[in-house]
Amino acid sequence: MKKLGLLMLAVLMISLSSCGGDDANKAKDTANEAVENTQKAADQATETKEDAAKATEDAAQKAEDQVQETAAADVDGKSLFTNNGCIACHQVDKKTVGPGLKEIATAYAGKKDDMVKFLKGEGKAIVDPAQFATMKPNLEITKKMNDAQVGAIADYILSVK
Repeated sequence: MKKLGLLMLAVLMISLSSCGGDDANKAKDTANEAVENTQKAADQATETKEDAAKATEDAAQKAEDQVQETAAADVDGKSLFTNNGCIACHQVDKKTVGPGLKEIATAYAGKKDDMVKFLKGEGKAIVDPAQFATMKPNLEITKKMNDAQVGAIADYILSVK
């Protein structure tokens, strides 16, 4: 009887351990699956965050480009030239304090970039270098202008024939 009791106890223990083993394995598999799913979700969230950041950056650049295009379209070089006092020293067809616009347009023909550099204080005067000292304080005005505004002034000057 004692042997039978021990045998029954052994069978019962094996049964319980095998059942418990299956449950433990299932729990372990479920835990591993949960970890994998969490990692996948984290990876997807990171990708989504990066995609969102890129989309935001692209949208901001597009908006900036549109602002620049609109600003360029709305800029009137002649008005800027007149309203910022340039007309006080530069007449259309005669030299007063500074060279006339026709003389400037002739000297800078095909060299708009050089004129823009000069107006930004980054280039040399090519029309009347002796007058540069007089012009220098006024360049502080054009240095503060954006590219569209300086470009519009250059376009206006170059359009004078």
